[in-house]
Amino acid sequence: MSTTTDFTSTLSWTDGPTGYTGVEATPEWADEVKRLAKARNATILAHNYQLPAIQDIADHTGDSLALSRIAADAEEDEIIFCGVHFMAETAKILSPDKRVMIPDARAGCSLADSITADDLRAWKAEFPDAVVVSYVNTTAEVKGLTDICCTSSNAVDVVASIDPDRDVLFLPDQFLGAHVKRMTGRDNIHIWAGECHVHAGINGDELAEQAESHPDADLFIHPECGCATSALYLAGEGAVPEEKVKILSTGGMLDAARETKAKQVLVATEIGMLHQLRKAAPGVDFQPVNGRASCPYMKMITPAALLRCLMTGDDEVDVAPDVAERARASVEKMIAIGNPGSGE
Repeated sequence: MSTTTDFTSTLSWTDGPTGYTGVEATPEWADEVKRLAKARNATILAHNYQLPAIQDIADHTGDSLALSRIAADAEEDEIIFCGVHFMAETAKILSPDKRVMIPDARAGCSLADSITADDLRAWKAEFPDAVVVSYVNTTAEVKGLTDICCTSSNAVDVVASIDPDRDVLFLPDQFLGAHVKRMTGRDNIHIWAGECHVHAGINGDELAEQAESHPDADLFIHPECGCATSALYLAGEGAVPEEKVKILSTGGMLDAARETKAKQVLVATEIGMLHQLRKAAPGVDFQPVNGRASCPYMKMITPAALLRCLMTGDDEVDVAPDVAERARASVEKMIAIGNPGSGE
């Protein structure tokens, strides 16, 4: 247990099985976080899936790639990345001269963990002439073995830019890969069988039930979701008007939220996204397709974890220079092809 000094000396954090606890997001906490960040010359970045209190205290909130690009342009010396580990790695890749920290280094990602660098090396050996396209939701080592990265908002464009006679290895998300295959019509795209366990758990039956009970609602569906194919099927069968079904990145959801004429929107993605959607369009009733779709890794970045990080300087994220150089090249190729959108 560690105790603060400036922060009234009465608050402390405890390290438990689900992360750091014991500190509430009070106005005093917010003041201390801002004071410590200024003293460290640090900027705080928060992913859209973070706890609302973490999103609200951050200097910038958004998707992982958008935040990493903000980190690269930031004037501050330190980046506090409130997200999961691969996101902080990406920030370090694009900001090699800055110190990057994550409030809890144990905040991993089931999707990024679904393929290792060794897995990818073995897969590439099976298809030595293939072009490797990796979703940004991957580790730095995997990005370093990748030809071109992509986001959910530009994955179709990235794959479409590749010679149609070349095999494509798409990884790691099988649902995003299925969406890309459907949109491009390629039969030479090989898809890794990875998934985000939270998004995969938002299934088609739930979506169908929600759509039936809310017939006037728009549907915002993240392509990582297990229900994305079901959404398109419902539209194709006429069960849901085609114009109401929108397959979107989280950044695309925010854009669509500001433009929608619907009074209610059903949202299929991690429930942390609802906070930003409701702020973007307060007159719209945003409801989750699955209210249990909460990422435990994202939620490890607690008020206590952020306070601890700012006070102690733990946990710093580093990427080996040779790995970072190769990974940076795959991200820059993506950006050169076209607008990578705002991230996942």
